[in-house]
Amino acid sequence: MAGERTTIARPYAQAVFARARETDKLDLWSEMLAFLEAVVTDPDMLGMIASPKVGRERLAQLPQGIAGGRLSDEGENLVRILTENRRLVLLPEIAALFEELKTEVEGAVDVHVVSAYVVNPAEQRRLTEALKTRLGREVRLTTEKDPSLIGGAVIRAGDLVIDGSIQGRIRQLATELGI
Repeated sequence: MAGERTTIARPYAQAVFARARETDKLDLWSEMLAFLEAVVTDPDMLGMIASPKVGRERLAQLPQGIAGGRLSDEGENLVRILTENRRLVLLPEIAALFEELKTEVEGAVDVHVVSAYVVNPAEQRRLTEALKTRLGREVRLTTEKDPSLIGGAVIRAGDLVIDGSIQGRIRQLATELGI
């Protein structure tokens, strides 16, 4: 996420999150924000958002019209507020920050593993259990294959990064040798 955009998006995400917790609708808001993110990142929609020819009122109606009932009244209100403040393009950052807050409150952590090879289900289970023990939280694991790592894996859980890849070891060796 871009730094300035994240800073601007944070108060919106926090307000939405507070309202979602207050009304016990975290999952509903998660779905609405994911939907809105998909709408505003569409290239055609981005063009309309950037166009001075499309008025704010018309712009606020576009996501609602596309939603076809997927947005609650509060979701529609969020779109109106973001449109009025010319912040509709921040929806991806708002959605990401909301998900971070939701994950934190649920006592879980999202872990992304990039491996040189496909991580099979048995390895995923063992890795999830080991990370659960180490981090003391529930783990939601996603994996990705990246052959450029040569071997091993890179594990990211929030700010924690464990680089057990051969590519990482080569970089570390090159740094120590001053190459």
